[in-house]
Amino acid sequence: MNRTAFMFAAILLGSSGHAAEWRQLPSLPDREGFAGMLAGVSHGALVAAGGANFPGKKPWEGGKKVWYDTIYVLDQPRGQWIAAGRLSHAIGYGVSVTHQNSVVCVGGSDADRHYADAFRLRWKEGRIDTQPLPSFPCPVANACGAVVGDTLYIAGGQAKPDATETLNTAYRIDLAAAMPAWQRIDGCPGAGRMLAVAAAFDGAFWIVGGVDLVPSGGGDAVRRYLADAWRYDPDGGWKRVADLPTPVAAAPSPAPTDATGFYILGGDDGSQVGLPPGRHRGFSNRVLRYDRRVDRWLESVTLPAPRVTAPLAARDESFVIVSGEARPGIRSPEVWGMTPGNQE
Repeated sequence: MNRTAFMFAAILLGSSGHAAEWRQLPSLPDREGFAGMLAGVSHGALVAAGGANFPGKKPWEGGKKVWYDTIYVLDQPRGQWIAAGRLSHAIGYGVSVTHQNSVVCVGGSDADRHYADAFRLRWKEGRIDTQPLPSFPCPVANACGAVVGDTLYIAGGQAKPDATETLNTAYRIDLAAAMPAWQRIDGCPGAGRMLAVAAAFDGAFWIVGGVDLVPSGGGDAVRRYLADAWRYDPDGGWKRVADLPTPVAAAPSPAPTDATGFYILGGDDGSQVGLPPGRHRGFSNRVLRYDRRVDRWLESVTLPAPRVTAPLAARDESFVIVSGEARPGIRSPEVWGMTPGNQE
């Protein structure tokens, strides 16, 4: 791939209509790319780890999903990713956020189980340092989370790979405390959910959309795609805000923000569930922006490269989407950066 940054301007249709800027960063050094990576920023470097893909046959061909433990680092925007270490075990589909020059990772899964692990990854003096944090209260994967100030919130997810219901729990931890500890808070008044988008905005924790699991006639669980959105304030608790115009699941998370709102970058609306291989048209390329001033979702132009089950890392005033799924079973090693337009 051409390593030169590619600039893509997109006009976001908010009250001011200022431009957001997209640019393509160096791709991960893996032909397939990964879904469900852990990612963030440490001392100016992008750090991405773990994830899963189908390195041989695709799932509809009987291919086996493989999880990974490699930690990659991109020290310079125009540089190259390097393999900088390994996690303690292969893992994907956990929550990852950036806090105090480290990447905080919570939960996740492999082929056999879900985990309650929590730890920091820090890039320092040319090496990765791993620092343990208190384990999450239960194993969890496909949850969402965001850090508000020094407080990390985690909501929803699944407790085990074969779970037939989603979790409707929420926890927080003060990452700056001398002895950080998880504290359970009230769960979202909406349905339990996995693959939701989280945001840290306006001093609050937000969760949007996702998927609930509901019983089917045969005793299995089927997905119900969600369009509701919620805000949690430590003093006021949960409050429902405007619903999305359509359901959205698995969009990059935590969501990027600007001065007056935050963005949902594509995602899966559930409209193509059940299509045979080769018929899937790719995931949504629509950007939605929540404007707090009017409690409305405003639609923008399209994404240059829609991805789902991808982490989003905040870097200065930009946000970076690392790898992810381009279609079911098909990953992409591409990395894209977004700088939101000024919406004041």
